[in-house]
Amino acid sequence: MKRKLPIALAAASVLAVSACGSGSPSGGGGSDDGGAGGEGGGDLTPISVGVIPIVDTAPIWLGEEKGFFEEEGLDLELQTTSGGAAAVPGVVSGDFDFAFGNIVSVMVATDQGLDLKFVTNGASSASTDDDGFSAVVIPEDSPIQSPADLEGATVSVNNLANIGDTTISYVVEQDGGDPSKIDFVEVGFPDAPAALANGQVDAAWILEPFLSSSLEDGARVVSYNFYDTHPNLDIAGYFTSGDKIENDPELVEKFRAAMTKSLEYAQENPQEVRDIVGTYTEISEELRAEMVLPTYRAEFNREATGLLGEAAAKYGTLSVEPNLDDILP
Repeated sequence: MKRKLPIALAAASVLAVSACGSGSPSGGGGSDDGGAGGEGGGDLTPISVGVIPIVDTAPIWLGEEKGFFEEEGLDLELQTTSGGAAAVPGVVSGDFDFAFGNIVSVMVATDQGLDLKFVTNGASSASTDDDGFSAVVIPEDSPIQSPADLEGATVSVNNLANIGDTTISYVVEQDGGDPSKIDFVEVGFPDAPAALANGQVDAAWILEPFLSSSLEDGARVVSYNFYDTHPNLDIAGYFTSGDKIENDPELVEKFRAAMTKSLEYAQENPQEVRDIVGTYTEISEELRAEMVLPTYRAEFNREATGLLGEAAAKYGTLSVEPNLDDILP
């Protein structure tokens, strides 16, 4: 098995801020880590998967460690990317066989005429109304009290015209506000707590593990935007090209099977999720213990994904509502 070296949070900050840049995958393949090979040894089929080094992708790192990919005859190489928008070119060019990306990133790509489709789900809402791994936070002394109060505010998201501003716009409108009056600005998740504390933004959309850190520093939550959009919202998954699905269906099925095992194992073993995150990030053990974890499941909730697609079209992220059969397995 192969993987890139663990990534530091400082590097993650650079990646997150540049997510809408060139989109090229991080350079080079990993070197052989010397781990024990599964049965068949050299008969394993090498695959390259682009992943973001965040808690959402813990199942694939855990599945690699547990040998689930070798059991399916796959030699997994993980390459870090800054996000779905950056991973799309890697899949289109063939640099990646598969990549992890949020639902809206793939919707945007297909809206622009690219032939991409999810193979399996990857991370979903934490499904709780008073906690979550994704939230819009504000300073403790902010006059903002509800999502509707974000009207007229400057709100940071990691990528513009993507899942962050789409879900926030939906939640604000549902609460009676006008999302067209929000000033969305692009700030990477690692840098968002500082931008909030320094008064550069009125509110910040932040994911774990940076969310726990921000709350510890006194920020408070105005919306758990994923849950508030839909309690079973699917956030991101693993996708590939339509060409790969048509011409190498056996490989696709092997990857899907390995990921299903990985997702199920991660959902059933949260402590191992927290532990594995420490092997590919520099997130402290203390922060990892406090993180709210996503729900990990292989199947998509089509109702929730349909609602997300409708919102993305309504708020201008997409030109038209997506056909779910074009993007979901």
